[in-house]
Formats: sequence, C-alpha cells, structure tokens
Amino acid sequence: MIGADVFRYISQAIGFHRLRSFLTSLGIAIGVAAVVLLTSMGSGLNHYLVSEFSQFGTNNIAIQPGKHDTVGLSPGVPNTQRPLTIADAMAVAQLPGVQSVITNRLGNSEVEANDRVRTTLVLGTSPAITDYLDARLQAGQFLPDDDPLSARPLVLLGSTVYRDLFGQRNAVGERVRIAGSRFRVVGVLESKGDMLGFNVDEAVLIPASRALALYNSDSLLEIALKYDTSYSLEEVMSNIKRLMLARHGVEDFTIVSQQQMLETLDSILEVITFAVGALGGISLFVGGVGIFTVMTIAVRERTHEIGLLRSIGSTRQLVQTLFLSESVALALFGGLFGLAIGAGLVGTIALFLPGLPVRISPAYTALALAVCSIIGLVAGVAPARRAAHLNPLDALRSE
Repeated sequence: MIGADVFRYISQAIGFHRLRSFLTSLGIAIGVAAVVLLTSMGSGLNHYLVSEFSQFGTNNIAIQPGKHDTVGLSPGVPNTQRPLTIADAMAVAQLPGVQSVITNRLGNSEVEANDRVRTTLVLGTSPAITDYLDARLQAGQFLPDDDPLSARPLVLLGSTVYRDLFGQRNAVGERVRIAGSRFRVVGVLESKGDMLGFNVDEAVLIPASRALALYNSDSLLEIALKYDTSYSLEEVMSNIKRLMLARHGVEDFTIVSQQQMLETLDSILEVITFAVGALGGISLFVGGVGIFTVMTIAVRERTHEIGLLRSIGSTRQLVQTLFLSESVALALFGGLFGLAIGAGLVGTIALFLPGLPVRISPAYTALALAVCSIIGLVAGVAPARRAAHLNPLDALRSE
C-alpha cells in the first residue's frame, strides 16, 4: 500500500463517521484555541510592557536609595543608610559617559488656583525630565536650568490639571498654591496619557529641591541618568558605584540598568505565558482521551475490515500504521481547526478591544500543533496495536 492509498483509506475512514470524527477533533480544537488565546495575551502583554519601557530609551540607569538585598542584622542595629541627595546627582553628572541626569521625588498634594482645588501627583524633578518623557508643550516653556540646590518656585502643569484649574484661560505666568506654597506656572504640557501607571496629564512638575522642601525630606526617590552608548554599560555602572561608595562610605544604594529591568521583566512574563499556555494545554490531554476512546471503538467496529486487510496480505505493521495515522490525522485536524478558532478570537479581540494587548506567539502555536501530533500518536498506540494483533480468522468471522 503506497502513501496515496494510505491517505485515501484514512480519509474514507474519517469521513464515514463525519459527526463522530468532528466531535472527537473538537476536543483537541478547544485545547489549541485556548493555548493560542492565552499565550497571545501573555505575548501581547510582554510586547506591550517592553515597548512601554523602551520608549524611555534603552540607555538608562537608575540609582535608588537602600541596598536591595536581604541581610541578617540583629534588631537594634542603627540604620547607617545615607539619603540620596541632589549633590549626589550633580556628582554623577560629571562622570564620563553620562549624558543627562534627573532627580525624582514624588508626593500628593492639593493644588489651588482660581478658587478651584484638586489633589494631584507632584513630581519633583529636573529640567531634563522632558527628554525622558518625550513631552511636548501646549503653552509656555519647560522648567529652566536653575541651580539644582536652590531652584525657583516654578511649576509645569499637566494638561488635565490645567483644564481643571484654569479651563480655557492662559495659565502661563499665573500663580498656584501647592501644599500651601506659591508657585508660578511656566508652561503647560500637551496630553501624553498613561505610561507604566504614571499619568503625566494628572501631575504637576516642580524642581526637585522645591519638592524636598515641600515634603520636609532630604532624600530623593531616585536618580536617573542616560549614558552615551559608545561607553559600555559595565564601565558606566562601575564608575557610578565607585563614586557613590566614595561619597556614602558604604553600599547603601542600588544601581539598576534599563537592560537589566527588561531582561528580568521578559523572563517573568515568559514564565507567566508558559504557565497560562500549559493551563490551556490541559484541554489537549482531555481531547487525547477522546481520541483514544474513539479509536478503541473504531477497532471493535472494524474488526471484520481488519480481517480482510490481513487476508489480502497486509502486515501487522501496515495495519498498525493505518490506525496510528488515523489517530494522528484526527488530532491534527482538531489542531488546525483550533488554530483557526484561536486566530479568529485574537483578531476579534484586537478589533473590538484595541486597548487589550494580544499578539499571536508563533513559537507556542507551533508547540501546540506538535503536542497535538504527539497526543494523537500516543492515544492511538494501544488501539493500533490491538488491531494489528487480531487473529485474521477470528476477525473475518466477526459480525
């Protein structure tokens, strides 16, 4: 029996019981569709977060207060951690390879103007923050390059805060109160939207030194910098570490690069994607049980047919191959049908819910189809072996 004959035999066997074959394959199809949909969500989330991080640039380094390690200190040991200061940021800015440095301090305060009050996020930062956020002006100018240690009380308004406080009036040059302190508006930002949970439109930007005074603090939340990519990341981070150790005396700070954060994020999301894909893959094994059941019934129903095959010279190996091939064909048909369903669902979600990140993962899709073939093969082994080992005379006598 040649390949074309095998294909024709399998097609006729599956087509003879169309409904049963379809329902059997449907179990596999549901499993593949679930894998495609769930891994598309995981892959889409991965792509979305990486693109969100990347819009800040990939040559960023952050210096944060405190050492992010667990150490065994006895209770009562005094805290020797020094605050992360603007002076530290000014020193870092002088290092070779450092292009720009920003200082960040966050808080929430009431902002008042025109007899209107709203509570909003206050970001104490540096003029270079607009390069990191890729921000554009709606009116006025950005924060000027004042002395970082004693900057003037100036404020840059997010678009939503501006509308809430001033409506359509020109706000540039007007005075606002932030936590009771007076600031002069120098500019209004264009609408930017949400970036990784930080909505610039709902914030006001003031100089970092003013934010530290406003919240009676001497420590920054973070020092962020961009470095020249002609310098190696290891070299820049090593220089920063040496400088900070010299200034603080102990390693009471943490240096994290954008590249490290992206690698960590990617590994976490890959694990999540694999986990949800494996969860959807449980349906594939349920479908495999269905194929095993149907093939067992098929062997019992077609005993006489098996006897005829053996009587005309078909070997046990050929009979086993025919039934194994039929089992794999049912699984692959279900897999392709499930792939079509999954791709259709992903396309529908992307069309009607464009805010939900979905992205088909070719690797997991190919893996799902490969698992289908393996499940079909495994599910068909026992029935195929039983068919191959039937006694030809007994099989011919069966009704």
